[in-house]
Amino acid sequence: MKLITFSQGAAPRPGLVVADGLVLDLLAADPSLLPNWHGLLPQMDKVRAVHDALQPAAQKAAAALAAGGEVALPFVDQRRCRLLTPVILPSKIIAVGLNYRDHAEEQNKPLPEKPLLFSKASTCLQCDGGPIELMDDLLQVDAEGELAVVISKAGRMIPRERAREHIGGYMCMNDISDREAQYSDKQFFRGKSLDTGGPCGPWLVTPDELPDLATGLRIRCLWNDVVMQDSNTNQLIFPVDFLIAYVSRHMTLLPGDIITTGTPGGVGVFRDPPVFLKPGDTVTVEIEGIGRLVNPVRRWTPAG
Repeated sequence: MKLITFSQGAAPRPGLVVADGLVLDLLAADPSLLPNWHGLLPQMDKVRAVHDALQPAAQKAAAALAAGGEVALPFVDQRRCRLLTPVILPSKIIAVGLNYRDHAEEQNKPLPEKPLLFSKASTCLQCDGGPIELMDDLLQVDAEGELAVVISKAGRMIPRERAREHIGGYMCMNDISDREAQYSDKQFFRGKSLDTGGPCGPWLVTPDELPDLATGLRIRCLWNDVVMQDSNTNQLIFPVDFLIAYVSRHMTLLPGDIITTGTPGGVGVFRDPPVFLKPGDTVTVEIEGIGRLVNPVRRWTPAG
């Protein structure tokens, strides 16, 4: 299933993309469901039951939509709604540095013996299609295509062999990085927490739709039409189950928390000469089996 959060000008609502361009509004289908993925992810059996029960109706609605017709609730024409970030304001975004073999190689660094963790402020999140906004003093901003995993149920000290039970879904993520702040601060938080610096989505893909632990998936990042990163999730040094066990060792993971698993080789700062994002660029993250995350880069202007 593809899990989304969408809006039609009102409060955000949880939904499913059930066919090309067709959204199932979960609250319209079953008003007893909780109104966001923080609450629904621990109850995915209920979500799947609604999905399965409405499959015949979804097929009819998809055919009507493809023929140019209208659809009625609980279905929505995706063109008439806005996709938001799949989860909104998670309690934590935990990121992993130096977790692809090819990324370590391009820096001439040895493989780490344990995961290098840092955090991103949840206010950095941006939806598919939303702009990455650069203020005038941001001159060394880089992009990092990543596979992100979203936690489905709470846990602390999660054994590695049970990590799969805590995976709600996978999504594309772009770890936008202010390299000047990252290197001058000698830690990552400020440089990794820019407003609009955490594009993610466009949806969560549930684990049953992908290979085990999302291994063996091609991952690419393009700046405009230039392929900057082209790798595979089998290059991960520490796979998803190991990361969930490691992160939860001393902190509780909650539903909706994001672990973004690191970036492959090819980032701008390690090019010769280095290259950085500028207004007018478009950044695309593609992950096989998950989808495409596309974000334009714009100059930030104050509201009003």
